Amino acid sequence: MLNTVDPQPLLLTLKLATLTTGILLVLAVPLCAWLARGQGRARSLVEVLISLPLVLPPTALGFYLLITFSPASWLGGWLERTLSLRLVFSFNGLVLGSVLFSLPFMVQPLLAALRQTPVNLLDAARTLGKHEPTILWRVWLPHARHGVFAGTILAFAHTVGEFGVVLMLGGNIPDQTRVASIALYQEMEALNYPAAHTYAAILVVFSFLVLLALQRVQRRRA
Repeated sequence: MLNTVDPQPLLLTLKLATLTTGILLVLAVPLCAWLARGQGRARSLVEVLISLPLVLPPTALGFYLLITFSPASWLGGWLERTLSLRLVFSFNGLVLGSVLFSLPFMVQPLLAALRQTPVNLLDAARTLGKHEPTILWRVWLPHARHGVFAGTILAFAHTVGEFGVVLMLGGNIPDQTRVASIALYQEMEALNYPAAHTYAAILVVFSFLVLLALQRVQRRRA
């Protein structure tokens, strides 16, 4: 049955998920460290904005990204004229949309793990004269490694299964924006059920393995 499908959407999906997860790791670590260090209106507002994609329909976010970065808008037009960067109906746009929509899936497990770190452990490192970046990388993150692992898995898996943002911002361009979820939808519309079954089965198996990995992480943590 595998020879009935085009492998390119699967490869493009893996590429998108890998890039998105790497970018999210770079962004989430300092962001979560800042959020976990205290309370305040600014931190609360940022945390709410980050969590917005959890309840916002993907098509709504994709629509506003499409409007914002369209060549007809001032920002999209400026990016295309100045940097030759086109984010609408392009792979770069998929990466941007995936980063924004998968951000809470990386941030929430990591932030929860950082907040569970004993305060006296961090204070002890400070009394030894360690600087904050050293404390983050040598004390805080190793103690919260289960949150890093869980956030990485969730962000990667969520990017693999994303449909609404990808469809609105990237469309269905072969070898550029046609990821596995879009290919599945296309094959179903074309009544090519063997190919649709193959794409769906791959996504189901992948989702099962992700949940199994998360369960093992939670058990080891407990």
